[in-house]
Amino acid sequence: MRTIMMDVDGVLVSGRPQDGGHLFTDLERDLGISLPVLQREFFVPRWPDIVTGRKPLLPELTEVLTRIAPSVTAETLQDYWLRNDSRIDHDLLAAIAVFRAGGDRVFLATNQEHHRARYLMEEMGLAAHVDGIFYSAALGCRKPDPSFFELAKAQAAPAGGDLLLIDDTEANVLAARRCGWRAIHWLPGMNLAAEITRAERVPRPG
Repeated sequence: MRTIMMDVDGVLVSGRPQDGGHLFTDLERDLGISLPVLQREFFVPRWPDIVTGRKPLLPELTEVLTRIAPSVTAETLQDYWLRNDSRIDHDLLAAIAVFRAGGDRVFLATNQEHHRARYLMEEMGLAAHVDGIFYSAALGCRKPDPSFFELAKAQAAPAGGDLLLIDDTEANVLAARRCGWRAIHWLPGMNLAAEITRAERVPRPG
């Protein structure tokens, strides 16, 4: 039995439902918010604390929007954000189903704040396709911090055994390997079964 940990963004979910474009492609047209300004005022200084659960999303977002886009509420931007970052790779979901039917466990292992994690599992319905989720705001640390992998392993596979990470960020892949996991650097067009077979031919790190 394998324990497979799937990243979300860039692997299982990629961008806007209609075209896969970046979720904020039309942010300025739709909501009148400049993406560079939002990056500078919100994501750079505030996101690290939000995505690791040290600060809540909506109050932080409200404070920033009051200055840069006073006509837009935090709830409006949050809803826009969630809807526009929800394109699921259904072929990959089907591949996951095959592994689960064969006895493997599949979890999401992802850097997320609480609202998005809940949205992924409940509103997007991913809870029906995986065995659970490990995410940064709940764990208090984010990939590629080794603590993320240690905590996820302790909860998912307390008795040991192989863990396999599927992730599109190379730094996360390398960090997982340093923690003794197998890991696949996911690229568009890959076949899950073929990549797992290839990864298992390589001796497990550590």
